[in-house]
Amino acid sequence: MRITNLDERTLTGTFEGLRVLDFSTTIAGPHCARMLADMGAEVIKIETAEGETMRTRPPLRNGCSTAFGQLNVGKKSLVLDLKSPEGMEAVRRLVARTDVLVENFRPGVMRRLKLDYAVLREINPGLIYCSISGYGQTGPSAELPAYAPVIHAASGYDMAHLSYQPGRSRPDYCGIYHADVVTGTYAFGAIASALYQREKTQRGQHIDVSMLESMLSLTLNEIQWSQFAVEPTQRPMFGPIETSDGYAMVAIASEKTFQGLMQVIGHPEWIGDPRFAKYSDRRGNWAALMDGVEIWSRTVTTVSCLEALNAEGVPCSAYRTVAEALKDPQILHRGALSGVEDDGGPFNVLNQPFRMSEARVTAGKRTATLGEHTRALLKEAGLSKEEIAALSG
Repeated sequence: MRITNLDERTLTGTFEGLRVLDFSTTIAGPHCARMLADMGAEVIKIETAEGETMRTRPPLRNGCSTAFGQLNVGKKSLVLDLKSPEGMEAVRRLVARTDVLVENFRPGVMRRLKLDYAVLREINPGLIYCSISGYGQTGPSAELPAYAPVIHAASGYDMAHLSYQPGRSRPDYCGIYHADVVTGTYAFGAIASALYQREKTQRGQHIDVSMLESMLSLTLNEIQWSQFAVEPTQRPMFGPIETSDGYAMVAIASEKTFQGLMQVIGHPEWIGDPRFAKYSDRRGNWAALMDGVEIWSRTVTTVSCLEALNAEGVPCSAYRTVAEALKDPQILHRGALSGVEDDGGPFNVLNQPFRMSEARVTAGKRTATLGEHTRALLKEAGLSKEEIAALSG
């Protein structure tokens, strides 16, 4: 049964009435702006006549990308030529009635277009202007090109991850873009904070979000280990244990879960064993401990292993594919997926991973066709029929 609120249909989003101009492309900026849209904001995606690059990413149906849809559902699409005087004038008129602007161009691009914060705050002093970039807006690396895989390497994340893979020396290939999602989420939080502050000051501000620093926030232990010497364990603390038909993940991070695990594997006496009794001792003898766990786990199937561990409150899971995870009854119960559509037909997108008792948080119902809202938005901005015709080609 999907979780619902009895008044869900009457609830509004926390950002209802907020207008956002989304100049961003690919993942980090669009992810941030999608979060704002899910919270009720009117998000206007500014695109070129060709459309942003994600519109061509597979899977495609009738030329429509569901990857693009996941990042941009619920937004309006406005096509403008930002290099033309007419396009610039249209942006200025829109900015006058805008609360938030999100962009993730390389630093300097918006300034060259005369659409940087210093220019636009003169039009709208209350504007919250959020810039997302690889290394930040200033500094020796500011203008270097950067995508998520580059930032993973530059932040130390890839080498930190590699250090947990025994016997490996070559960094992993990158196919999951943590930096984009993490940075987009930090940008969302910063925007929400700036909007709260604006309620008191009536002033907007410029937000400068760095992908490099966002990724560094994931390496909590490594940041401290880089300053102070720590003895490494012989075997990484969190990893797979082998079963008779596969592998399971077991995470032991408290005394209670350690004691539960010892009961499951039939070694309650190890709770008082000098090698394992204290957390610091367990770290130093982790390989021996997990070797003992695997003597038991190799005798049972993955399903039996998980049943036994869950019965004792030991955190564990099978290793699942994303497709398998999406079929979890918990996902259905939470209403984690929303059915949406574009010109290619229906598909599912992931909702935000939080629910609010007094606000609606959900994906929009449709991904806009390229330029679908151009004429309506330009008319609302006060452009004449002739000006709109000139801009629309």
